Amino acid sequence: MKQVASLRYGVIFKKAFCDPVIFKGFVKDILNIELEIDHVETEKSFSPPIGRVDARFDLFAEDEKNRLVVDIQHVRYGDHYDRFLHYHCVAILEQVAKAEDYRPRLQVYTIVVLTSGDKHKTDVAISDFTPRDLQGNALEETEHKIIYLCPKYVTDETPEPYREWLRAINDTLDGEVDESQYSHALIQQVFDHIEQDKVSPQERARMFDEHGQALLRQEKFEKGKAEGKAEGKAEGKIEGKAEGKIEGKAEGKVEIAQAMLQKGMALDLISEVTGLPIAEIEQLALK
Repeated sequence: MKQVASLRYGVIFKKAFCDPVIFKGFVKDILNIELEIDHVETEKSFSPPIGRVDARFDLFAEDEKNRLVVDIQHVRYGDHYDRFLHYHCVAILEQVAKAEDYRPRLQVYTIVVLTSGDKHKTDVAISDFTPRDLQGNALEETEHKIIYLCPKYVTDETPEPYREWLRAINDTLDGEVDESQYSHALIQQVFDHIEQDKVSPQERARMFDEHGQALLRQEKFEKGKAEGKAEGKAEGKIEGKAEGKIEGKAEGKVEIAQAMLQKGMALDLISEVTGLPIAEIEQLALK
């Protein structure tokens, strides 16, 4: 068994996958794209920002044909599909400089690794931007793509080469791996990069920071969910009481109208007192 730092941490994930050889191999196995790069950027952002959010990509690389974004997320949010769709669109929109040509120079591919899982409990999910006709035939346009990987849900039915990468990522989350269970040479290199003894004090400090921030974000998220439920219940109670009062008032008005009818009072006076329309009072008088 080998003691490793967990790939749940962005600093550790970037430590391993910013290696161009590992990055290219990972992309090749996941997207079947042969990248021609010699550098991978970390914490990439565009200046000026595109839109109202300053999107920042964990890992970013591009060659003459493709722009690749790889992000890792451990804290489970309800909006990560929308969040990474936004990031993906930013990487497309940044390429369009003028209204005369909306075609981006590079195809954009985003790989999102959700280490804590997802409510859909799916190992691999794909957002495909390729337009299709009504028969489902793909047109050779806008081949941009987002791949969501959830290592937590890998099974024997997960196709290779996804399976070994997902198993390896998930295996690191408890801090140790049995490297003999993996035949992929690049996965062995990942384990070597993130071996506990090779984690610097600075990287370890960032791990602690990330852990604290993740707990804080998760706490705020859970608190928001709880408050939302509480508000929903409170609103339900208030609405229920209000509806009850309204219903009670309506029933009371009818009773008052009936009592006034028995005393032979004028319909317009009864309407004025109870607020009931005269037509409704006339119907009561017939009962």
